[in-house]
Amino acid sequence: MLRTHYPFYLANAPVTCEATLDVTDKYNGQIATRVSLPDAAALESAIAAAHAATGEMRRFKPYARQAVLEHCVARFRERRDELAYALCVEAGKPIKDAAGEVTRLIDTFKIAAEEAVRINGETINLEISERSAGYHGYTRRVPLGAVAFITPFNFPLNLVAHKVAPAIAAGCPFVLKPAERTPLGALIIGEVLAETDLPKGAFSILPMLGRDAGALVTDPRLKMLSFTGGLIGWDLKAKAGHKRVTLELGGNAACIVDGDQGERLDAVVDRLVFGAFYQSGQSCISVQRILAHDAVYDALRQRLVAKVVALKAGDPKDKDTFLGPMIDTAAAERLQAWIGEATEGGATLLCGGQRHGPMLEATLLENVPHDAKLQRMEAFGPVALLQRFGTFDEALRIVNDSDFGLQAGVFTDNLRHAMRAWDELEQGGVIVNDVPSFRVDNMPYGGVKSSGLGREGVRYAIEDMSDVRLMVVRDDA
Repeated sequence: MLRTHYPFYLANAPVTCEATLDVTDKYNGQIATRVSLPDAAALESAIAAAHAATGEMRRFKPYARQAVLEHCVARFRERRDELAYALCVEAGKPIKDAAGEVTRLIDTFKIAAEEAVRINGETINLEISERSAGYHGYTRRVPLGAVAFITPFNFPLNLVAHKVAPAIAAGCPFVLKPAERTPLGALIIGEVLAETDLPKGAFSILPMLGRDAGALVTDPRLKMLSFTGGLIGWDLKAKAGHKRVTLELGGNAACIVDGDQGERLDAVVDRLVFGAFYQSGQSCISVQRILAHDAVYDALRQRLVAKVVALKAGDPKDKDTFLGPMIDTAAAERLQAWIGEATEGGATLLCGGQRHGPMLEATLLENVPHDAKLQRMEAFGPVALLQRFGTFDEALRIVNDSDFGLQAGVFTDNLRHAMRAWDELEQGGVIVNDVPSFRVDNMPYGGVKSSGLGREGVRYAIEDMSDVRLMVVRDDA
């Protein structure tokens, strides 16, 4: 069960105030709990505390950072059921998927604990000519300083973990603004962090309204902004001044099914259905565009429709539910309107398309017009588009005909096709023989084009949150 009220965290300490933010059960719309709502003064205090903690966090030894992260791993395991239930309620995520996200939270902190004690530099040979004889170079990584994080609603545990855990490993104090619709997971993480001996000011977790959080972007005391969310991220980058910025801004992921996949089409369909409709399609790497070769198109379409209409939708607290609600009714209404636009433009609705409040049926369409929103933009919901192709070159061209480039999937037994996809697709990652929705928390993850810049994955995030410091020694002086 959820508590009736949750505090926010300011400079490592819980703070309760009269102003509150309602957190609703996304399935039934009822208020599930409330959280204290920080104001502009709290944000200023958090930034000042993080800035003041920079030196102490830099001196906080790697083994001490590791101990903090290992404590979090142990406590998250103990509180696994509580975390999963909170996630199920605040995000409407089916309980089985919520339990899986708790596992990923634990994995991410575990990886960060391992990386905290192996942040190494290198020795550089500077004797490349007679001019530099006797000189040797050495580098080490040092924390960047205080950093700012803004996270979205769809993975309230794991996307927070991918910012918080590397910051602790790197030795960076941070201020985090979780999504106001799903703040509980971040606040429970804050509760666990408050049990540790992190230096005062090392972390603040402020579930603010976005319009009140501008200082996270503009304040020069914060040396980095890491933002995961919508295309507004480019506007934030323009306002960020001299700070380092990483952005993960979504996509409209495509998956190619090559003509040689006929013998294992059932397995391919199982993965496509998972990739497209897992957590109601509210994932940046949800399968949105399915491209099937002429040789398998008709059989794939038939099997896809049969699988999709059989998906169980309903209360996410039911362990048999696969498809829960979208984040709110407005999001479902927006996507239903996009479906209507596509069908009015000539698309064929193969199944789904109906809405009941925030519940939108799992939907498949084909022959969607090239300029329809469902083709050009991120659906971020339980909708997938099906189209055929004749040659592999045509499929690559269709995938690249997008403003986005996060991840793509390619089902093929042709090694040459797999390698060409890796070479030619304008994507941050290419997943061969699986859907683009696949992610493991230690791999480099991020996009190109409108999908953002920079890479997540614990080690890569640690590198982003640190600077290289050089020392040159002349040994013959």
